[in-house]
Amino acid sequence: MTDLSVTTGHILALRLFDIAYAIDLAKAEALWTRHAAGRTSRTRLTATPPKAVSFGVPPLAVVLDPVTIMLESGPVEVIMTARLYDFGAVTLALRLPTPNTGWNDYTRLLNAVDRAVGQESDTTIWDQKIANLRTILADALIKPAPSTIVEDYLIGVVQSFNAHFTGADILAHVDLIPLLSGEQRTLSESARADLLRQRFSYYIDDLVVLTWDRAFIYEPRGDSDVADVLEVANAQLLEMRYYDELLDDELPRMYDLVEATRSRWKLPGARRYANLARRLTTLVAEVTELTEKVDNALQVTEDVYLARIYTAAVELYRVPTVTQAVNRKLAIIRDTYTTLYDEASSSRSEIMEAAILLLIFVELILAL
Repeated sequence: MTDLSVTTGHILALRLFDIAYAIDLAKAEALWTRHAAGRTSRTRLTATPPKAVSFGVPPLAVVLDPVTIMLESGPVEVIMTARLYDFGAVTLALRLPTPNTGWNDYTRLLNAVDRAVGQESDTTIWDQKIANLRTILADALIKPAPSTIVEDYLIGVVQSFNAHFTGADILAHVDLIPLLSGEQRTLSESARADLLRQRFSYYIDDLVVLTWDRAFIYEPRGDSDVADVLEVANAQLLEMRYYDELLDDELPRMYDLVEATRSRWKLPGARRYANLARRLTTLVAEVTELTEKVDNALQVTEDVYLARIYTAAVELYRVPTVTQAVNRKLAIIRDTYTTLYDEASSSRSEIMEAAILLLIFVELILAL
């Protein structure tokens, strides 16, 4: 439909960072309140009863100063917010309202925003804001750890068109493919079908379509619940990727330490084994604690529609696959420190036996 236009909607660009082992949200809220005169809130899904969906620990939302991004049409000022999670992740969100925009222009604008602030763009805006947050909230960050791992996600949100559309009408009459793919060339039928495979509707007049790095949301009631759920799923992916890479770096180091410990003189080996085992135990405990927090970041129980979207998003973003990789590496480390404790115990037993034999020998000499 060439005359179709978006009368109410916006474009949401997310960039997620891991900035610390954990964040003390109560302290962060107090620090930000002093800095920004109270522009904070604890996240709650707008349209979903609390008993249907609950956060493990509700993240802290803060309002940042607007920023200007450069699009092909010129500079545009956009709203910026941040959301802090207790497991150390931060989401920065750019929100660009798009009132009375033709559908083709809306699609082009979304792709322009992606080029301006997406993964392949200049990261200055994001870097400046995250650095500013680190400075202001420094006292609330537990074990700050700058990470090069980031996730980004782009969401096109429409509350109303200039015609009454159902979800089925949109799929039949609106070409979502350029918006979901970012491609200008015509895609094959199989590629188009794959992009539209993850689609959901609860009422007759809503629609959600998910892809790996983008989503389209048609929600006439203006609820932000679906976008919030997608953000949490991306935060979980970010954290699991972080711990996957952390353990990737730790395993070779662990093997080197084990070999170095075994190659040294044997008598004090028990203590060295025990020290190394305690270090590995601490690492496993920390990673396990944080991964459990990540897993429990959002619990969807009674809202079947949100549960379907959340489950599909988690699967689509490969969160279970990365989680399994993290668990396998944790199992390797657990087996290693169990073996180290066994070797430490064996080494201590050998020392005890040698000491007993030495005492017996001394007593025999004294007796003779």
